[in-house]
Amino acid sequence: MAHQSIPLKVDDEANQKTSPSVRAREASYVLTLEEIGNLAREGGKPAETLMNVVALIAKRFQTDVCSAYLLEPDRANLVLAASVGLRKECIGTLRMAIQEGLAGLVAEQVRPIAVEQANKHPRFKYFREAGEDAYESFLGVPLVDRGVLQGVLVVQTVERRSFLEHEIQMLVEAAAQVAPVVSEARTVDRFIAPAQERLWSLARNLWWSWDHDSTSLFRDLDPVRWRHFNHNPLSVLAELPLKEIEARAGELALHSRINYAYRRQREYLEADRTWGARHAGVLRPRPVAYFSAEFGLHESVPEYSGGLGVLAGDHIKSASDLGIPLIGIGLFYGQGYFRQWLDKTGWQQEEYLQTDVNELPMEVAIGTNGEPVTVQIDTRSDSIRAKVWRMKVGRCDLLLLDSNVEGNAPEDREVTSRLYGGDGRIRLRQELLLGIGGFRALKAMGITPGVLHLNEGHSGFAVIEAIRSRMEDEGLAFIEAVRRVSREVCFTTHTPVPAGHDRFSSDLIDEHLGPLGESLGLSHSQLMALGRENPSNHEESFCMTVLGLRLARRANAVSALHGEVSRNMWTGLHPGKAEDSIPIGHITNGVHVPTWLAPQMFRLYDRHLGTGWHEHSSDAKIWEGIENVDDGELWETHLGLKTRLLEYVRRRAVSQAKHRGEPAETLERLSGVLSPDALTIGFARRFATYKRANLILADMERLASMVNDPKRPVQFVFAGKAHPRDDPGKGVLQQIAQLMRDPKFADKLVFIEDYDINVGRHFVQGVDVWLNNPRRPLEASGTSGQKVVLNGGLNLSVLDGWWAEAYDGLNGFAVGTGRTNSNWDLHDARDRDDLYRALREEVIPLYYQRDRDGLPRGWIKRMKRTIRTLGWRFNADRMVMDYTLKCYVPAAGGVSSDMSCTS
Repeated sequence: MAHQSIPLKVDDEANQKTSPSVRAREASYVLTLEEIGNLAREGGKPAETLMNVVALIAKRFQTDVCSAYLLEPDRANLVLAASVGLRKECIGTLRMAIQEGLAGLVAEQVRPIAVEQANKHPRFKYFREAGEDAYESFLGVPLVDRGVLQGVLVVQTVERRSFLEHEIQMLVEAAAQVAPVVSEARTVDRFIAPAQERLWSLARNLWWSWDHDSTSLFRDLDPVRWRHFNHNPLSVLAELPLKEIEARAGELALHSRINYAYRRQREYLEADRTWGARHAGVLRPRPVAYFSAEFGLHESVPEYSGGLGVLAGDHIKSASDLGIPLIGIGLFYGQGYFRQWLDKTGWQQEEYLQTDVNELPMEVAIGTNGEPVTVQIDTRSDSIRAKVWRMKVGRCDLLLLDSNVEGNAPEDREVTSRLYGGDGRIRLRQELLLGIGGFRALKAMGITPGVLHLNEGHSGFAVIEAIRSRMEDEGLAFIEAVRRVSREVCFTTHTPVPAGHDRFSSDLIDEHLGPLGESLGLSHSQLMALGRENPSNHEESFCMTVLGLRLARRANAVSALHGEVSRNMWTGLHPGKAEDSIPIGHITNGVHVPTWLAPQMFRLYDRHLGTGWHEHSSDAKIWEGIENVDDGELWETHLGLKTRLLEYVRRRAVSQAKHRGEPAETLERLSGVLSPDALTIGFARRFATYKRANLILADMERLASMVNDPKRPVQFVFAGKAHPRDDPGKGVLQQIAQLMRDPKFADKLVFIEDYDINVGRHFVQGVDVWLNNPRRPLEASGTSGQKVVLNGGLNLSVLDGWWAEAYDGLNGFAVGTGRTNSNWDLHDARDRDDLYRALREEVIPLYYQRDRDGLPRGWIKRMKRTIRTLGWRFNADRMVMDYTLKCYVPAAGGVSSDMSCTS
């Protein structure tokens, strides 16, 4: 065993003055290799050796407690592995994240920590079950083997004790001798309950969230807790004692499933023969840095508000599946987006809840100096600081900056508390942290990105910081640095709606960007020009989208139609160029198949598309097999998902009515709303007015006749949130919600509160028809309808966004022919009539046209066509492949042949 030690400053003069008796005691502290070898032979197994070692250390150091905490495989948590002094039943079950507790602080900072009165320390955390009440002092040292942290060694005493420098050094030396034993215990002898250890390892990487076997595993452990904790496996495991986990595993024969899921996760993470390895090797040493203001990964990780975030979540998941070296950069919102509930008038109310970081699969990001990463941005008036969290998303990392740190002013500690909250000043400070802070965090971690991908303009300041860094590192002038950095930047614009493009006043930009601009050698007017469509217009505000488009070599919209709209919107950036020559292309959005496909449909595809089909879901040939599926099998699978949706909607409707204090008869009625026999139409999205959620309500008599037709009834399920400051959007929402109290619609229309990924998942997997009727051409892409496609639902949509390039006349239904009108009232009236016409003449008749077996053969034929023609095109694997081949690899200089620049 190689001798390992950690540098520690020792007071040599004090040591020289120590008495012989003290030096003798020091000598007695030291554990020799021979002693450890003897203990190993006595114990036989590393776990037993560890128990023998902590007992010997407690005796040698004359302490009441000696404990060894080992890092779990995810390296985000410590588990008590051996102890003398703490309760034996805690061994193998007491866990703490490395960002909590004093032992966690030792692991976090990888240095000795000595505290005379532990319970007064700000990082002290009381673990009732450990029996620590009697102990005052604390001394912890890291256990490091061959340069890698393995755990923490802790001694405690009943009386207050100020540990001297030489005593600390002796424990460091003891830890160095013990560390190899600890390393062996972690890797060879899984001394803590294997089932629990593997479950925690699964839960600490969000890969589980798109692996149906892992998800069902956590649900089966405790279905009640699973639902109560919003499908958060960390919360479930934290609540389940070891004995209960083992009991449940035994009762349900879960051990083999646990081992199978764990082994598959390991194989997934360690695989090196991926699509990315073949096509994007140039990105491995210099990965893609993917900046986004939000990431919608799972309902238990509330770091998203809607489509942009869910798209970013799907992007990083597919990058992981494909093996694309990509790191996400975002902000950690301590209160997330708001929780929604409706009062008795149907008016939206917002509630903000604090997120417990211990219940999220995060750990503190560590820099190249071995210390937790922090960033600081100096403005003219103050400095803003942030710490950085790291989250594992399959093979990819996601870094989240958090301004709730010491040293920030109280108002700055709240800067990242809410997603899209606050005024323009707060928004600007958020975007400083996201862009400048995010780039600096990468640098602190020793990561040099080969590509900067800006997902919307929110992160545009990252490019300015990259330019400053390049000027500093390479001694370049600003113009040359811009040229070199811009060729590595990809910018994606997501909306043609003006409110979606952040703009800031000249004064705000000077206050916050002034120091950075000066370091670039730019005057204020030159700095402002970077964000102005017309640089000579000194009255124009600073636009983040303009900044992104101006400094990116590659820019794209998110659908073909959106590309046309974007080129028209931003012609002012390229005076003299024809609209078709504006350098904005398009890569149409897609959705992550394993995340949004129902397990029941997944199994059906396994049977008919071939095992492993999802690993090649962007290949059109894979989907041809859907035509061989028996009509009855596909229809029954769909009906099962529809029944599941209706049960979910009823349960949620009753729960939200209870919250409003509705009478018992209302609860009884809501428990039986909706019929499994009725055509079910779903609408769920952000309640911005241009999305026209109330278009279907424009003719209440026609609507009433449809929903109350006894032979061919139609029913609706709605969900969605309006922005807290969007009163017109709230008014639309209220109009729909109030219909639940109208006798003509009460049992045929339900609004579900607090739209999130879980609600969306149930909707897209269970509806017959997905309704989408934005005011063309304001829907850039839209992805909710793509999720419906995967599950066999049919789209009824305005020809906008992705549907404009997807609809072929037989794979769903269209509202109108794509006509628009500059008079919005006339535009809306046309679309209203076209919507009712499509329902009356196409959708409803086809759904209710049944054969002798009761099957709607024509409807099922259209289901198969939508799956076959659209499943491969509108999924995130295809999307990320397009970004990789057309943006990332060229931006990183990895293209073997490109003659497009020659004349």
